[in-house]
Amino acid sequence: MKIARIKHKDEIQYGMIINNQIIPKKSIENCIKVDLPETVEKMIEETDDSNWEPKSIYDKVEANLENIEKISINNNLCAPITNPPKIICFGLNYVKHVKETGKDVGKTPPLWLKPRTAINGPYDDIYKPKWINKLDYEVELAVIIGKKGKNISQENAMNYVFGYMILNDISEREIQEADGQWTRAKSFDGFAPIGPYITTKDEINDPYKLVMTTHINNEIRQNSSTNDMMCKIPKLINHISEFMTLEPGDIISTGTPEGVGAAMKPHPKFLNEGDIVQTAITELGMMKNKIITD
Repeated sequence: MKIARIKHKDEIQYGMIINNQIIPKKSIENCIKVDLPETVEKMIEETDDSNWEPKSIYDKVEANLENIEKISINNNLCAPITNPPKIICFGLNYVKHVKETGKDVGKTPPLWLKPRTAINGPYDDIYKPKWINKLDYEVELAVIIGKKGKNISQENAMNYVFGYMILNDISEREIQEADGQWTRAKSFDGFAPIGPYITTKDEINDPYKLVMTTHINNEIRQNSSTNDMMCKIPKLINHISEFMTLEPGDIISTGTPEGVGAAMKPHPKFLNEGDIVQTAITELGMMKNKIITD
């Protein structure tokens, strides 16, 4: 199942995607006489509740498609989650990316938190202040946590996954190098485009067979696969939950593959005003964001 938030007639609401159209929440409620959670975050939180089963709702909606309102998808999708408890990001978690950076990695890749204010829509502009010089892109597979957990074993970790989406971990490399840690460089407002929708776990047969690409102005920069991920999702969840309680709606961004602008040869290629950044992961969709400045 694919879940999205959409702006339609000056109103933002969420719904389910069927046949490349969104069936909005209000239409679902009117058609099959059910009360849905008010927000995507509440829907994720209540998924384990026996009174709320998304797959059952989806099947009923699909059976009534002829009698239900549908909204066409253009560039009207919004960030599917706006108020996650945490955005937890990993770096240096892809074999070839580690090689291109020349950095050393320990038993687990480094992590940091992005604030909620970094969230951006899948088709929204990314604001680049004029005073920053080395803006970069990172296409990443984002995992959305579905239930609360602490000290989660690797064997049980996938039971805590609700679904997946794309996250573009926009980064300012000059600040990243100067600070010696990565939070400020990756936490500017709008530096976390996410979406274009959430794909629930049951739709992805193998999360390690997904092709990941980034195009800048139609030039391909990143072209890899989640198969190159060193620490897989269960290990990342296990590692985080040893010291931090995971909660429904938490976003875990699992790292980027090779091809970032900072590692381009013979010279780095950073983002500039007017650049179009297109990130995509097979089965999870595509995002397109424009770089703007003052």
